Amino acid sequence: MANGAADAAPGVSVGIVADDLTGANDSAVQFATRGWATSLVLVDGPLDARTPGSVLALVSDARAQGARAATASTTECVARLRDAGAARLFLKIDSTMRGSVAEQVGGALDAWRRAHPDAFALVCPAYPAMGRTVEAGRLLVNGAGVETTAFGRDPVTPVPTSDMALLLPGSTGIVIGTDGVDSLVHRIADAVAGGSRVIVVNASTAADLASIADAADRFGPRCVPVGSAGLAVAMSTVWGGSGDSVASAFRPAAARRVAVVVSSLHDMSREQFARLRSSLPADGIRLLEPPLEAALDPRTIAGWAAQQLAAPARLPEVVVIRSPDVRPAPAIDDSDRERAAVAIASSLAVITEAVFDHAQVDALVLMGGEGARAVLDRFGAQSIRVTSAIREGIPIGLVEGGRADRLTVVTKAGGFGTPDSLAEIVPELLETPDFPNAKPGEN
Repeated sequence: MANGAADAAPGVSVGIVADDLTGANDSAVQFATRGWATSLVLVDGPLDARTPGSVLALVSDARAQGARAATASTTECVARLRDAGAARLFLKIDSTMRGSVAEQVGGALDAWRRAHPDAFALVCPAYPAMGRTVEAGRLLVNGAGVETTAFGRDPVTPVPTSDMALLLPGSTGIVIGTDGVDSLVHRIADAVAGGSRVIVVNASTAADLASIADAADRFGPRCVPVGSAGLAVAMSTVWGGSGDSVASAFRPAAARRVAVVVSSLHDMSREQFARLRSSLPADGIRLLEPPLEAALDPRTIAGWAAQQLAAPARLPEVVVIRSPDVRPAPAIDDSDRERAAVAIASSLAVITEAVFDHAQVDALVLMGGEGARAVLDRFGAQSIRVTSAIREGIPIGLVEGGRADRLTVVTKAGGFGTPDSLAEIVPELLETPDFPNAKPGEN
């Protein structure tokens, strides 16, 4: 068995591959707040992941992809990081197992095994701080099977079961137990010796995740930790960041106008928008929500946006660009559903660009991975310098490159946060650079 503590000096370089943009950022920020120099790379081109203490995150966009595409896109991202010299790999998956997780794990291992032939995946999507746990081989959200929650009804990537063995066919499940990390390491080693390539571990507390991270580190680079931002917190510690929060290094100027892009259809995102709207005076917020027909038609969306912005001439401090509440017909198949999601995200990006053409915007809040990626791509962004967390699991940073260069950006996964998160964050962006309620490094 390789021993990570012996094989790598503190401050190794880390590559992160995530299935969507907000997921990449909410894992990357766990490293940033612990002293790692962290960037989310949004463009193709040469990478250099060899600097000790650095983290490079890439987005595969695999969550809503079909099996073959998800495998290929994950393999490509891992290969880029491997070839750039990343010493460790973290595969970020959805904390509720939405999308093509099995294919992402397979694709990551295929690429990583080019450098580490005996590589295996150690999987735990738990994020206890957000109510996600894995208990007795079942994925729970606030104590309920994930399939019974809003994630089970997700219009793009529904989760049909909470059974991890069914969500990851062919995997081996093990428990942490009460007999310490050494025993967990032996159970993992036994599973690997028995031919297991994908091992799932239960976890219901931050301490459980710390044990998993410790065990993963002892196997060195051949062990690929697979999980959500919860596991990223633990891995950022055992892999040797400086241990000092860098949140204080970033204090953006108060924004005069904030654009909020809500592409997520999750119930939490919708409730967060509703509470933001009710917290502001009627003339303090403007909603731009295209009808479904316009959002699905790239030929008409720019005209729709221009018409909406023709009057009134002055936009308020808060502008919300939101995907339509109406969903495409449920009878469409997976490929049609994926195309519809991409088209809607692209339309939101067009509207956002029109807002930037119409008035000065000083900060962006991007809710939902597909919309976030579409907006940043349209603006020609090259990367995000990830700096700190304005709330648990909600990172803030700076756009690098393109027309939004140096713009403050907050990203949020659809189901993350509390109902009041948006109503709290937006006024902080407008009023003060100090973010008194930010909790960097909380887990």
